[in-house]
Amino acid sequence: MRVDPRSTAASLPTPSVDAAAHSARLVQHIAQQIAAAGGWIGFDRYMDLALYAPGLGYYTAGARKFGDSSTGGDFVTAPEISPLFADALAAQVAQVVQMLEQRAARVLEFGAGSGALARDLLAALGARGIEVERYEIVEVSAELRDRQRARLAHTPVVRWLDAPPRQFEGVIVANEVLDVLPVQLFVGGADGVLERGVAWRGDRFVFEDRPAGAALRDAVVGIEADLGVLPAGYCSEMGLIARAWTASLAGALARGVALLIDYGFPRREYYHPQRSMGTIMCHYRHHAHADPFWLPGLTDITAHVDFTAVADAAHAAGLDVLGYTTQAHFLLNCGLLHAAQAATGTARHAAAAAAQRLVSEAEMGELFKVLAVGRGIEWRPALLGVAAGDRLHTL
Repeated sequence: MRVDPRSTAASLPTPSVDAAAHSARLVQHIAQQIAAAGGWIGFDRYMDLALYAPGLGYYTAGARKFGDSSTGGDFVTAPEISPLFADALAAQVAQVVQMLEQRAARVLEFGAGSGALARDLLAALGARGIEVERYEIVEVSAELRDRQRARLAHTPVVRWLDAPPRQFEGVIVANEVLDVLPVQLFVGGADGVLERGVAWRGDRFVFEDRPAGAALRDAVVGIEADLGVLPAGYCSEMGLIARAWTASLAGALARGVALLIDYGFPRREYYHPQRSMGTIMCHYRHHAHADPFWLPGLTDITAHVDFTAVADAAHAAGLDVLGYTTQAHFLLNCGLLHAAQAATGTARHAAAAAAQRLVSEAEMGELFKVLAVGRGIEWRPALLGVAAGDRLHTL
């Protein structure tokens, strides 16, 4: 859950000597990449290196990421908060299984994190009497894949894939995947669209602007055609990689539903004139801050999702856009409160507290959204998760 108030660098916890040395190695690696590129790289390239450089990036180097502050984690995602999240998701999976007339469920999860969602979703489907034929995971981090294998060692239906399958039929789940796909930064002004990239000056990274390439420039022009000319000096992100990733789902999904769960906004809210500094957030030991150059390799870097762009990309690739709603509406539609109230004894208080975190407007309920896309199913009446509170008209 990456919604903490932002901290200043001075208030952030001090890393260990070994951790600081690890970050310094990544800094040198990125600086060398900048030099090799002629002294400047786009922010998307910087973000990719900071998060995914082999053996050095945040998601590839082995540092603990998921969990509360007592366990050394940097943030908590919904599946780690409570099995209630997976239990509600199981209700939606069960409906799709029925729509597809499948004998057993097939699930494909992208970016399975700690493996908590896979474990709890399999248990919840089993409790509903739904057999799972296979549960496949696409995970780019070898370190996270090892952790998932350890957690799911006794679940033979789980297997890991290096790339998405072709002609998949079932339910695809991507929880907090889109927000960590690298983004480009742009700045609008009298001189046209600029791309904000990264240079190395002296002993530190700095932002530096250059004229934007055609793809980025055209994307900004498209936004202005929809919303009007952005104010001079307006800075934000462009998730072209997220669009391409979403379009790629069309190559994987033959029949079924993909559930994209993340925090973000429709385009009109994302590029609101008052949101003039973008949405980049960084996370370290449950502290959020706005400096992506602070201890790269130890700090998560994320950007909110433009759900209008994601929905448009899915539609253009041939997928049906089935619904869009808040996490609160989705979970409540799928029976979250009933499951929480079914808890007994001391577990009932914990279930109530977890439900509050998952659906409260002040926690995850409003900021996090669920976009459902699919192919080859009769989806009227609506999918269970978007039966009430569908906001598709806002995209």
